[in-house]
Amino acid sequence: MVLHTTINGEAVVAEVDPSMSIAEFLREKLYLTGTKIGCGKGECGACTVILDGVAVTSCIIPVMRADGAEITTIEGVAYSPEKLHPIQEEFINNGAIQCGFCIPGMIMSTKALLDKNNNPTVAEVREALGGNLWRCTGYVNFEKAVFAAAESMRNGE
Repeated sequence: MVLHTTINGEAVVAEVDPSMSIAEFLREKLYLTGTKIGCGKGECGACTVILDGVAVTSCIIPVMRADGAEITTIEGVAYSPEKLHPIQEEFINNGAIQCGFCIPGMIMSTKALLDKNNNPTVAEVREALGGNLWRCTGYVNFEKAVFAAAESMRNGE
């Protein structure tokens, strides 16, 4: 089947196997390997991308759901190769990065939240990140990073 979608602002037309997931398509057809496949069941959040403005676990969504849709992956978050997005900067500044496997999903969940609400409550942050598992340590630094990024975004940085 032929898929028509927009990924990171670029129009994409590709022949796909409809049994593929969005994550498989991104990784295997487009070589956008920042989207990780962890559990393969939509439970860990490592594969999170933004589909039409909503954070989704792309490992369980059939690729044809992306037909006519807009997808943002971790590769599309930075402003340029030289300028990171405030979310990425604050994850670094607040020690919210360890091995990096879960980080793309965490950043995508954070971006989906802050794109809609750049002044979230603790409960809203916890809900937005609730579908993402981090195996390295606790979630305190993630929350700090999200609030710092929200402040940067409110200040137009």
